[in-house]
Amino acid sequence: MKYILLKRFTAQLESSPILTQKKFWKQLKFLLRDIRHPSLNAKKYDEKRDIWQARVDDNYRFYFLIKSDVYILLEVKPHPKH
Repeated sequence: MKYILLKRFTAQLESSPILTQKKFWKQLKFLLRDIRHPSLNAKKYDEKRDIWQARVDDNYRFYFLIKSDVYILLEVKPHPKH
């Protein structure tokens, strides 16, 4: 699988804490290998728009689409429950 970071995603990632950024890159490696990796806890977030959610850590989530063999990374932001 490949990935594309949208401009909004990149801006959000760059404005997040350094530790969160490092954790995201680790999680992305897991995603590229296996969407079912337990630390990702990846799940369909919005059925209608086909958006997925995965865990960066307890406090941050990232959102993406899957188009063919490409993950399109939309947003990375604090988890709404925190």
